[in-house]
Amino acid sequence: MLEVEERRPDLEPIETAAREDLAALQLERMRWSVRHAYENVKFYKDSFDAADVHPDDLQSLADLAKFPFTTKQDLRDNYPFGMFAVPEEDICRIHASSGTTGKPTVVGYTKKDIETWAGVVARSIRAAGGKPGDKVHIAYGYGLFTGGLGAHYGAEALGCTVIPMSGGMTERQVRLIEDFKPEIIMVTPSYMLSILDEYRKEGLDPRKSSIKIGIFGAEPWTNSMREEIEQAFDMHAVDIYGLSEVMGPGVAQECVETKDGLHIWEDHFYPEIIDPVTGEVLPDGSEGELVFTTLTKEGLPIIRYRTRDLTRLMPGTARKMRRMEKITGRSDDMMIVRGVNVFPTQIEEQMLRCDGLSPHYQIQIARKGRMDQLTVNVEAAAHATSDADRLASAKELAVHVKNNIGISVGVDVGLPNSIERSQGKATRVIDLRPKED
Repeated sequence: MLEVEERRPDLEPIETAAREDLAALQLERMRWSVRHAYENVKFYKDSFDAADVHPDDLQSLADLAKFPFTTKQDLRDNYPFGMFAVPEEDICRIHASSGTTGKPTVVGYTKKDIETWAGVVARSIRAAGGKPGDKVHIAYGYGLFTGGLGAHYGAEALGCTVIPMSGGMTERQVRLIEDFKPEIIMVTPSYMLSILDEYRKEGLDPRKSSIKIGIFGAEPWTNSMREEIEQAFDMHAVDIYGLSEVMGPGVAQECVETKDGLHIWEDHFYPEIIDPVTGEVLPDGSEGELVFTTLTKEGLPIIRYRTRDLTRLMPGTARKMRRMEKITGRSDDMMIVRGVNVFPTQIEEQMLRCDGLSPHYQIQIARKGRMDQLTVNVEAAAHATSDADRLASAKELAVHVKNNIGISVGVDVGLPNSIERSQGKATRVIDLRPKED
C-alpha cells in the first residue's frame, strides 16, 4: 500500500481548533441560520410557531433539540422554490434529485453558498491526500445531481486539474485514465468496480494505473469493498459523504491518515444522532439516525434535516472535529426479513468473503404466502464459472449469511456480467412484494 504523506501543516486552523472554540463558532452560526430560516421561509415560521419555539430560544447548542425536524417530504411539499430563503434572483445555481419516487427535492445556492461548497470539497480532497496540481478524474454524474459539479468546483478550488468525464462510457473512462494519468478519481464505489472490470477485460493491470487516491461516495460501501479496490489498484480508497438537501458532497470526509470514519466539517454542518422512532437526541457513540443543521447556507438553510442514514458520532482523530462512522444503511432501506433487520451492506460483507464471487450483486425481496423471501443475485468470479463452482459459492454465501446475520436466503450465482452495471448509484434492492392498499 502507498505511504501516506504527513500533511498536517496544511490544515486550516479550524480543523485543529479547540472544541470550546468550535462550539462557540457553531452557536453563533446556528443562531444566525435558525433566525434566517424563520424570517425568510414560510415553512419554518409555521413549523416553529406550531411547535411553540422561537429563534430567541436558542441559547445553547443543546437547545437545538427544541426545534422541529425537516424531512424530505417537507421539501417536496414546497416544490419547487418554497424553501428558498433569498429572492430567486439571488440564486445562482439550482440542483434537484431525480424525483423517481415522487416530486424531486429542489435546492438552491447563492454565490456565497457555491464558494462555501467548493471550500469544503477542497478541504475533503486535501484530507483524502490530494494536493494542488493533482489531476482529478471526476466520474460522478454532472447535471442536476450534485456529485459532478460539487466535486468539480472543489477540485478547482484546491488548485487541481479537473478531468470532467462524468459517468458512463466505461471503455472510454479507462482509456482516458491511461492516457491522461490522473492521480485522483472521484466516483461511486459501485461504478469503480465497473471500471475495474473493464481494466481486466482489456488485459490491463490496474495496479499500474496512475490513480493513487479514490474518493468514493453517494452510496453505502463496506470496508471489505475498500480492501478489494485498494488491493486491485494499489491505491488509497476513502469515503466522502454529503446529500443535496444539506449541501452536496463534502459534508464529511474520511482522512487518509486514519481511515477510521468521516470527519464532519462541523464549522458548516452541525450533526445530531436521534432515535429513528422517538426522535430523541442520543449521546455521542450511540447508533441512530443522522440529522444535520446547516450553519452557513444562505439560499436554502436546513434545520434538523432527517437524513435517514444510520451511523454514530465519535471523537475526532486526524482532525478535532467529530467523526461519523461509515454509513451502515438507511432507516428506509432496511429490510425486515422474518423479524430480523437486514441492510444490503451486511449481505455485501458476507459476499466479499467468498472467493468464488464477484462484488456485483442485487437483492430481491418477494412474498411467498405470508412470508417474505430474500434472494441474493450475484455474479461468479471469472475463475469460478463452472456449474459446480457456482453451486458451491451459492452454498457458501448462504451459510455465511445464516451464521452471521441470522436469516436464510436464496442465492443465485450467475455468470460474469449478468448483473446490470450501475453508472451512478447502484440499485441494490428490488422489492417485488405486492403494494399494500
